Amino acid sequence: MSDGRTKRQKSAPEPTAEQQQQQRRTEMRVRPTGPIVPSSNVSGHALMCVIAIMSFLACLTLGGVSMVRATAQSWQSQISREITIQIKPDDNLDMEKALADARDLALTFNGTTDGKIVDRAATARLLEPWLGEGLDLDELPVPRLVIITIDENNPPDFASMRKALTETIPQAFLDDHRTWVDRLVAMANTTAMIGTGVLTLVFSAMVLTVVFATRGALSGNRHIVEVLHFVGAEAGFVASEFQKHFLRISLKGAGAGGLLAALFFALAGFWQSRTLATPETDQATALFGTFTIGYGGYLGIAAIIVVIAILTTVTARLTVTRTIYEIDLIRSDPGRTDLYQS
Repeated sequence: MSDGRTKRQKSAPEPTAEQQQQQRRTEMRVRPTGPIVPSSNVSGHALMCVIAIMSFLACLTLGGVSMVRATAQSWQSQISREITIQIKPDDNLDMEKALADARDLALTFNGTTDGKIVDRAATARLLEPWLGEGLDLDELPVPRLVIITIDENNPPDFASMRKALTETIPQAFLDDHRTWVDRLVAMANTTAMIGTGVLTLVFSAMVLTVVFATRGALSGNRHIVEVLHFVGAEAGFVASEFQKHFLRISLKGAGAGGLLAALFFALAGFWQSRTLATPETDQATALFGTFTIGYGGYLGIAAIIVVIAILTTVTARLTVTRTIYEIDLIRSDPGRTDLYQS
């Protein structure tokens, strides 16, 4: 029996070297590789929070500038669409007839579209904040007004209209609001310049914060750059890996800050639309206008998010390239440890 077993064992062919190698390959398990740059470390989270905060402030400032500029343009447009004819009372003047004559005369000029006489009740309401209620206009020499709507793109000849009114009704005075328009334009330009300056300061602070935060995060991962460089990884490969890592961080942070700012303006506009004709809303509207930034404002928020992502990515790439250059200098001259410390 033992001889038969021995013969059967000897008759079984032994695996060749190639078959043994194939068996080893099938038994080998590819170990999952992790990212070169740690995706969840303290520096990455801190940088993401900093980018989110600065992005929120920049987007908020941009939205505020857009809102103030739109409000100023709306005021300017409303004033520019109307002119006022003021008629002073006189003992020998029929006020109602003079008002009608002034309106009809103004409407004969090209560039005028409509005319409206401010009646006695509306005039009394205009004077209530200063003279109180129950005002009798017959007891006071209160001027009466005629409001003429004009075409902004093709305004009438104000000098000729003023001359014709003065010749027909000596007590009439034409106010084309040019002084108010000039003051409003100056105020709008000043407000826009101040807002742009604030936006520039916020954006500059954001740039500096992102640059230093990115460098600080990279300084904590300097050993990774050194190891990869020592084992023969090219500088472009190392820089691209860090670039991808910080691009993800910047997109998450800037996107969160931009979305919070857009949500703030959307909620503020919704609150304002739902609380119309209330003292709080009237005061907020008088100070800030409508809390709507339009498509241009939201496109500006998206542009800020893209700019922050590009800035952070470029900063990371330049910092890694500089780190590798410093490592090469230290290897060529070990005495220059000041580069490592910097």
